[in-house]
Order: sequence, then C-alpha cells, then structure tokens
Amino acid sequence: MALGYRFVLARDILPPEILRGPSQRRESGASTSRLTSPCRLITKERFMFTRRGFAAMIAAGLTEAAFAQRAAVPGAAPADTVWLNGNEFPEGPPQASIEVMARAITESNRYHYQEFPAFYASLAASHGLKAEQVLVGAGSSEILHAAVDAFTSPTVPFITPWPTYEAAPELAAFAGHRVIKTSLNAAHAFDVHRLAAEAEKAGGGLIYLCNPNNPTSTITTHDDIAWLVANLPKNTYLLVDEAYLHYANSPQAASAMPYVKEGKNVIVSRTFSKIYAMAGLRVGYAAARPDLIDRMAPYRNNVISFVSARAVLAALDLGPKLIEERSAKIGRTRAELCSWLTTKGFRFIPPQANFVMIETAREAREMQASMLAKGVAIGRPFPPLNTMIRVSIGTDAEMAKFRHVLSELTSA
Repeated sequence: MALGYRFVLARDILPPEILRGPSQRRESGASTSRLTSPCRLITKERFMFTRRGFAAMIAAGLTEAAFAQRAAVPGAAPADTVWLNGNEFPEGPPQASIEVMARAITESNRYHYQEFPAFYASLAASHGLKAEQVLVGAGSSEILHAAVDAFTSPTVPFITPWPTYEAAPELAAFAGHRVIKTSLNAAHAFDVHRLAAEAEKAGGGLIYLCNPNNPTSTITTHDDIAWLVANLPKNTYLLVDEAYLHYANSPQAASAMPYVKEGKNVIVSRTFSKIYAMAGLRVGYAAARPDLIDRMAPYRNNVISFVSARAVLAALDLGPKLIEERSAKIGRTRAELCSWLTTKGFRFIPPQANFVMIETAREAREMQASMLAKGVAIGRPFPPLNTMIRVSIGTDAEMAKFRHVLSELTSA
C-alpha cells in the first residue's frame, strides 16, 4: 500500500538520528519498519497540513514574531525609543556564547549535522533526562504549536486560562480545534480546579499553563500544579510553558519538570529567548515522555542552526550561576519599579516574571500609542484587561525613561 511517506524537516535530507539524537527506537508495522524520531516519516496528508498549515499560520500572524509585532502602532518610533514590549532580556547573550558564535560563523559552509546528537544529549542531561525526552524547535512557540497539533482537534479541546500567551490558543482556533477558556481568579491567577473540571466534562484535552503567566506575571503555585497533575482526568495532558520561570522568586514557584521525570502526562516547554537573551537565535524545546515527544515531532517544521546549538551549549556550561545573577538583576530592577509605582499610587499585579501589568485607567491601545510617540514601546493590549499596560523590565536607564513618560501621560 503506497502511503506517500515523506520527511517533514530539512528538505528530506537529514537522517533521523541526527535531528533527534542518539535514540533509534524502531516500530514495526504489518508492512514496514521505521525510526521514530522528531522527523519521523509521516503521511502525505499530514505533510500537506504541516507545510501548508505552517505557511497559513505565518500569514495569519500566529508566530512569536507576529505576536511581538502586535505591539506596533501606526507611525514611526522615535530614534531613541526604548523597547519594553517584548519581554526580552535587556542585555546580550552570555559572553561565552557570543565568542562561540563568532568562531562558529566562519564554519557556516558546513551543515554540522553530526553535532546534534551531542547537543540533544547535553540539553536533556541539564534536566536529568535522556535525549529521547527532549524535542528542540525554533523558539518555544514552535513547541507550543506542535503540542496543539498533536493533542487537540475539533473534538478534543485546548483548555486554557484567559488572558494568557496567545500563540497556542489562537493556533488551535485557527486550525478549527475546540478551545475552552476559563477566567482568572481575583488574584489574576489560574483556577486549576476549574481547568480540571472542564477537561473532565470534555472527556479529555490539553490543558495549557503559562507559568509565570504572560501577561499577568502571576505564578501557578507548586501546590496547585501538584494537585492538577494528581487529578488530571482521563485522556488529558498538561502543557506547562516555563518561558519566564527563571525570574520567579516566590517560594511557591516551582518547575513541572519533576513530573516529566515521573512519566506523567506532562509536557514542559522552555526557551532560550528570555533570561539567556537569545531571542533572535530561536531555540526552544519540550521535555516529556518519549511517546509524547514522538507524537509532537512530526509537527515541527524547523531545525535550529549549529551556531545556535553551540551558543546554547556554551550558556549551559556556565551552570546555575548565570541564571541566578540575571534573575537577581531583573528582580532588583523590578522591585524598584514596583516601589515607585506604589509611591505614585499606581495599582499593579504583583509580578513574578520580567514584566509588570499596571493599571492606568486609560485604554491600553491609547496608552501604547501615546507612550510610543514619546519613545517608549510597551506591550500590546490584553483584553479583557483593557486599561492595564504590560511593561518589560529593561535597564536602569530604560526604566527611568518609562517612569518619566508614564508620569507625564497620567498627570495630564
């Protein structure tokens, strides 16, 4: 029977063990045997959905870059604009990564596919996992998209608190999949009991937690995550987006990675775009049971460059000290901003990420345009929080300019 199999990734030229890593588990069927990997063989129908669907997704504005661009408003930004709209780290990648990339760029005439098994193994080992428990993509948005494609459908819902990071729920809706949204509680945090109840009612689905949440900068506590994992309904999976977890300093903040090690129905998404300051390099990854990784793998469309891979390895070699120093630095600047906001009488959601949601009593879109005209770019509106603005934590000088412009606009 002709199944029309094709590889999804890298123009059909990469062997699976290079893209995936050392794992070469085999599945045997009635008429064929194939390697299971992130670029495993897929049917022509799925290939067409993946390729054309990804192109349509770009056209619809469902990529991470497109979400960042939603913060744009008509008119050119002043030359001295400070960019506090993308939740980026205000300084560059670690110096070790910069030096590695500078050397690597001279070797870009080669593909360097042979380096990727070690890259997967090292990335997985940083979490105490095996290579087959990790899937790398072009930023964590691609990982979220793969999870949506693998675990939701028109009848199997994507279940999410709202508002949250839009990439995954909007892709699910764009694909015609069922989306269930639950409101935040009075503290602008997630109601995990409500999420579990919705999954139970639907007969299963994919529950999404952005932790800390974008845009509210609130955490889902260790206790709440533990309860949710213990009470996941049948046929339900939990996707935890930990893009900003490194910035959280609450004693109740915790990673869901231990549940991956325990083999639970949990997928953890991470990125090197935020605290590692590699947003432009586009490196994200998922950690999960091997069978869950295999379900997501066919929907991945991109392979990161060897330059990015080397930069990541150089950063990982620096160990936890890098994260501790950068998190502490953002934490100090964040605390200074919150102290100033309190002194000036602004209400805000107590933050646990590298951004703060501030009540201005004016429409967010209006404030966004007014601030940009004065050289400060802030985050896009997040309905229904229509009078709150999201500001990323920048350098001391950038935050001083933000405070000045905010005071000027709200005192008028």
